[in-house]
Amino acid sequence: MAPRNSHRKDASRVNDLTRRRVLIGLGASTLAGCTATTDGESPSLGLSRYASMYGPLPDEQFPIPAANLSKIDPKYYRKLVNYRGPEQPGTIIVNTAEKYLFLTLPDGKAMRYGVGIGREGFEWGGRARIAWKRPWPTWTPPAEMIEREPELEKYREGKEPGLDNPLGARALYLFEGNRDTLYRLHGTFQEWSIGKAVSSGCVRLLNHDVIDLYERTPKNAPVLVKHDGGERVGV
Repeated sequence: MAPRNSHRKDASRVNDLTRRRVLIGLGASTLAGCTATTDGESPSLGLSRYASMYGPLPDEQFPIPAANLSKIDPKYYRKLVNYRGPEQPGTIIVNTAEKYLFLTLPDGKAMRYGVGIGREGFEWGGRARIAWKRPWPTWTPPAEMIEREPELEKYREGKEPGLDNPLGARALYLFEGNRDTLYRLHGTFQEWSIGKAVSSGCVRLLNHDVIDLYERTPKNAPVLVKHDGGERVGV
């Protein structure tokens, strides 16, 4: 018959082993429950970064308020991505199927922006170049648009820059050779329109994003507008 204190030691060992197993199990379940985040960021840090990226711009000619990010799918926030395509750095690629604009950068990277595009019947595609760049541009609706929407007649000679101007804070003008295509890459205050086909053919970005694109893009930068998606531009 084993001594009484031997039973106590055995019971103590069992309890210690059980505690270890419980602790190990808790550790494993905690690791399994971790949330994967983009670029190794915690969700709160990611939200903080985007709030800063799309915050107020008080030093602009017409001070820009913070973008209402609740109206935009987060996948359309500006992001640095990998680029594996054939276009040279400094090329703007508009993928209308996915509602993204990419500016290719050195070292296999691209800056990706969410965009709103032309609704059916107003699309333009092909290759062009950025012939002009304008901060806080005047908006002049084409004659065809005025014919469709007679209420725009008052803007035939142009609408002054401002927070209610349809071109927003910046505009980049697309030309085929020396011919103006009448299509623009421009800013918008209509956050809800990013990721949708709603415009009369132009490509719109959040004002914060078009300012970023404007600063990065030189005059005569090549532009490729694709409708079928084609190759996967960035991930």
